[in-house]
Amino acid sequence: MLVESPPEQRAETAPAPPNRRAIRVLGLLASVVLLVLVALASIAVGAKELSLEQVWHGLFADTGTYGDVVVADRLSRTVLGVLAGAALGLAGSVLQALTRNPLADPGLLGINAGASAAVVTAITFFGVTSLSGYVWFAFFGAAAVGALVWFLGGSRGATPVRLALAGTAISAALYGYLQAIMILDDAALGRMRFWTVGSLSSGSNSTITQVLPFILGGALLALALARPLNAMAMGDDTARALGANLNRTRALSMLAATVLSGAATAACGPIVFVGLMVPHVVRSFTGPDQRWILPYAAILSPVVLLGADVVGRIVARPAELQVGIVTAVLGGPVFIFLVRRRRTAQL
Repeated sequence: MLVESPPEQRAETAPAPPNRRAIRVLGLLASVVLLVLVALASIAVGAKELSLEQVWHGLFADTGTYGDVVVADRLSRTVLGVLAGAALGLAGSVLQALTRNPLADPGLLGINAGASAAVVTAITFFGVTSLSGYVWFAFFGAAAVGALVWFLGGSRGATPVRLALAGTAISAALYGYLQAIMILDDAALGRMRFWTVGSLSSGSNSTITQVLPFILGGALLALALARPLNAMAMGDDTARALGANLNRTRALSMLAATVLSGAATAACGPIVFVGLMVPHVVRSFTGPDQRWILPYAAILSPVVLLGADVVGRIVARPAELQVGIVTAVLGGPVFIFLVRRRRTAQL
């Protein structure tokens, strides 16, 4: 005869549910470690391979040797990759939460194309050559296209399909404009190749110093919007009941995405799919809570960007394949997979 244990005893012997918060914290720490490892690989890998000893010596005991000079040059490139990757990941996460569209990112909504078109216009027609000059053009172009996409998508009644269609149409028109400039102006072709593909080769202390305040400001604003974005995810009526100011949250979210993607594009050119892929991966193990998605995206997006940059340097030695090309090649199949998976889930 089987004797059932009393409820108290069953509760004591049952395995305790895992602490999701502790798992997320450990995952965040593991992501930081992964970022450090990829950053070291970014410094060590290139046309000339460097050992870990040379990397360490160049970072902490620079004596002006050839290896130390190479480390210093690649360090600036790596830091720029960390900043740009974090900016794109945060911008993509904010836009996905704002539009409730998991396929949204600054590239697909045309924000990167707007920033790139404005910068190319500044270089070609206004003779602007310094980052401090055209970074404002990048912000203006990103803001203008973001506002236009939001308007064409229906403003407050925007749907994921409308936003995606509006962003795709505007991006196609702007990239056609860029191609027209390159055809008509041979001298502009060399200056604009950087903007048409996206690259981290412009990494320098001057570039980092000029974009750092914008990226830090945009990142802080994006992280501060985590709770309001969580409220908006439950619907407008519920968000209002929870005390969220919808118009202010929408405006600040667009501002954060514009500043982040505009600064990244001003420094590196248009780089697509980073803001799309990483939030999807993050959401699969953090859930929909923006308080975790945003920090994870800020750490793992640079991992993807730097990893793609390392791949580009390996596959095209002794030359290199620009990181924008690598992310596009890797991101295209991922985007198709995500679209098909969502379609299957809706059937």
